[in-house]
Formats: sequence, structure tokens, C-alpha cells
Amino acid sequence: MSPVLVTGVTGFIGSHVAWSLLQSGYEVVALARPGSFPLWRHDSLTLRTGDIRDITSVRAALDGCDSVIHSAAHYALWTPHPSAIYEANAQGTRNVLGAAIEAGVKRIVYTSTVGTARFRKDAPATEMDLSGPQGMAGHYKRSKYEAERIALRLARNGAPIVVVNPTAPIGSADVKPTPTGRVIVEFLRGRIPAFVDTGLNFVDVSDVAEGHVLALERGIPGERYLLGNADGNLTLAEMLIRLSKITGLPAPRWRIPHALARLIGNLDGLIEGTLLRREPRIPIEGVRMAHQKMWADPSKAIHDLGMPQHSVNEALAKAVIWFTEHGYAPSPPSYISGGNRGRTQSRQRQERVR
Repeated sequence: MSPVLVTGVTGFIGSHVAWSLLQSGYEVVALARPGSFPLWRHDSLTLRTGDIRDITSVRAALDGCDSVIHSAAHYALWTPHPSAIYEANAQGTRNVLGAAIEAGVKRIVYTSTVGTARFRKDAPATEMDLSGPQGMAGHYKRSKYEAERIALRLARNGAPIVVVNPTAPIGSADVKPTPTGRVIVEFLRGRIPAFVDTGLNFVDVSDVAEGHVLALERGIPGERYLLGNADGNLTLAEMLIRLSKITGLPAPRWRIPHALARLIGNLDGLIEGTLLRREPRIPIEGVRMAHQKMWADPSKAIHDLGMPQHSVNEALAKAVIWFTEHGYAPSPPSYISGGNRGRTQSRQRQERVR
């Protein structure tokens, strides 16, 4: 097989995508910024230094590759420099996809987000539920919406681009961590005294990674695929209760009204973000996103691509084990009960970062 260029290999999803490709027998070319390195070691992985904002380095990285998975993104719900999000997510996507088309690659997978969907109260979102720009709360979602429009427009013009929309991935090697991973870390630290009435579709990050590989092999250009879990639509309260059962730590019992959460978020943003110039613990963009349950129906990816569906509980347990073993939080009273613990730890050892 000719090499696959993967961007975002130092990120949560991108690192697992690279690993899934390697396990499937592909050669991987990893595009990473200077000083950044992929999490996985493998004889079939080649590192090429560059930046998606620099089209010259993207063109150089594409040499010899016949397909691309573009998963790199600036994933942040707060930043002192919003323009950086658009430069990475929108302009970076324009650079990567444009250079790949110029190079004549055969297949391109673009990693968008479930956040570009239009969410309803009566049913989970599907690929047919497209939001408009007015539904994008915050710079991250707006930038990803713009990037997805770029990808779909190029696909309509004949480019071999498949769009995948991951929901809320959880699991091992969430190094940064992502906003969802941060919820798990804060829970393990005992710093979530209350919750808001919101919900997400949670999914094992390894299933999301495999969904990318399947989209590369089986996806139809111009189509979108929600990469989620059929049993993953949970309220935040339900997710925290599951974490409680896995860890032995108490789940928060108090629900905060959305109006109060917005007030706290605005105050935190003023003090932490504006005055102290550091990331708030409660980004107001995240509070606004929590106003609606971001539930999704991944049936298309399951039926058309064959996307695997591992247990959300197992994914949560893997995240707990990885975060505690890597010093993000103290060890809880118990990781996971019975034989599931051994199975999860065995799989965790196979996925351990260097």
C-alpha cells in the first residue's frame, strides 16, 4: 500500500487514527510541527515536519502518498487569540485539501465534528441534519463549520473527499486533554460538585479511529458520516454516574440551572481569561454548547462503513486508567470491577504511549 498522510497525529483522534492505520497494514506519513512527535512508535511510520498553515510544507509532506486523512485541528473552547483557531481549522483545511487535490491523491478523509449538526429535541441528529452558521456557538464550532463547507464544496466539484463527524471520543492517550477528557480528570480530582442538564454522544476513540480507516476504504465522496456509538447518547449526569460506578468516587448530586452556569462562566472568563490571561476552568463557549443535548444517530457509519461499537463503559474505564497511570489525577478507590478490569488493562497495555 502507498503511504497515507495523516495530519494531527499528536492529537487525541489523530494519534489513534495513525495507530489504527498501522495495525491495518498501512504505511503512515505523519505531518507534525517542529518539536512535536507522534505518540506511537512503528517501523511503518515516517515523520515529516511541517505545519498545515504552511502549504509548502504540506506539499512536501504529500510526496509519495496516495491518500490523506486530515484530522489536525485547533480544538479549544477558549483562546486569547481567536484568529489562530480559524487559521488552523479553516485555512489549514483549505491548504491540506487543496494540496492533496493538486497532488492527485485517490482518497481524502476530512475530520469534522458532530458540532456542525443541527440538534433537535425530538430525535438524535443524523447526517441529514445540517446546521447553518447561525447555529454555531463560539469560534471553534464556527471554524469547523467553515472548514466542513470547504470540504463539501470541493467534493461537489469532484474531489474524492469523505467527511467524518466524530461525536465525543473517550479513551486512552488523551494527552492535552480534550474538553471531554478534562471532565473525566476533574471528576477524578473531585472538582465537579454539580452538573448542568446537557448530553453528548460518547464513543470509544478507538472506534472513531477505525471509522476513519473504514471511511478511507469504503466511504462515498461527498458523504458525511457521524462517528458515534448507538448506545452512547447520555446526559452528563448519566455519564458521571457511570464514572462513579467505575471508580468508586461519588457522583455529584446537584444540578445547576443553565442561567447560573452562564453567569459563572462569564465571571470565570472575566477573571481568568480577561484579567489573568489564562484558560478559564469553565469556558463560556462550553457553557453555551451545553444548552442543547448533542445526541447523534450513528446508524449510517455502522451500517455503511461497518464502524465497530465497543462499550462506552469500557472506554470510560480506559480513560480512567490512562489518566491515573499518567499522573493527571490520583488513583480512585477502584478502577473497574471483576474481569472487565483485566481485559481493559490488557487492551490498555497494547495502546500505551511511549
